[in-house]
Amino acid sequence: MSTSTVMILIIAALIIIAIAVLFTFVPVMLWISALSSGVRISIFTLIGMRLRRVIPRRVIDPLIKAIKAGLDLHTNQLESHYLAGGNVDRVVNALIAAHRANIALTFERAAAIDLAGRNVLEAVQMSVNPKVIETPYIAGVAINGIEVKVKARITVRANIDRLVGGAGEETVVARVGEGVVSTIGASHTHKDVLKNPDTISKTVLEKGLDAGTAFEILSIDIADVDVGKNIGAFLQTEQAEADKNIAQAKAEERRAMAVAKEQEMRARVEEMRAKVVEAESEVPLAMASALKEGKLGVMDYMNYNNIKADTEMRHSFGNNSSEADSSSGDEYK
Repeated sequence: MSTSTVMILIIAALIIIAIAVLFTFVPVMLWISALSSGVRISIFTLIGMRLRRVIPRRVIDPLIKAIKAGLDLHTNQLESHYLAGGNVDRVVNALIAAHRANIALTFERAAAIDLAGRNVLEAVQMSVNPKVIETPYIAGVAINGIEVKVKARITVRANIDRLVGGAGEETVVARVGEGVVSTIGASHTHKDVLKNPDTISKTVLEKGLDAGTAFEILSIDIADVDVGKNIGAFLQTEQAEADKNIAQAKAEERRAMAVAKEQEMRARVEEMRAKVVEAESEVPLAMASALKEGKLGVMDYMNYNNIKADTEMRHSFGNNSSEADSSSGDEYK
């Protein structure tokens, strides 16, 4: 093989490699597609995207859609939003939907909403087609103590101007639940709520519950109303049970004090009896001392013993007669 043939083959291989590298690093097909779609962009801009670690297709394809939809967008806007971590395709779709629905939405606001973590396309769709939020059963108690359970449907529309920094669906549901509970609590009886459930929605709507939220409340409709427990009677029963327990505790306290007082009085009685026994034990000693000193004669002592014996005899007769009466009474029975 001649030298010229080898050189031709080497040059051809280098050309093939260069073309492969070019088509790999430079998105030529994407550039051609953009030009055919009416998007004026240079090949060097696409190369610059590669150098800035931007996937060109993630920017060019949304730009083509935007230009075809009649939007005035530029590559720098989309590229900067991509570098900020946003979803370029979703932002462009939201701008196209807003443009078709005659909703004023700029690219800067749409990008801010997307970077805030909200779905800007869903927000635009909700502005066109309002969303219905169904609340769980909300329980309230009327003045007569009857519980009323209400389920409501809230029709909301996204407020694009308040999407950044506005409260979400949970806040709307919580505020509606608060309004329902307060409205039921202001009703005299549960029959008033059952008779006119629309008063709940009217009262709640007048409170301006969508202030500071990302939504605009269009209507609040009562889907279902149920009667629950008699909370008033239940609370009265619980209060009566508590009062009974308190009264029983106080009665037990008084009984314990009475028992303690009785024990104290018995102790005092035993103490007085001990004193009497002690005093009686001193009588023989005093009499012996009086006999020794001559203050008491022998006849006086004999008279004392006679009197004592007569007294004991009378006590004995009295005890026998009382026992006989009790036995005869038992036989009669």
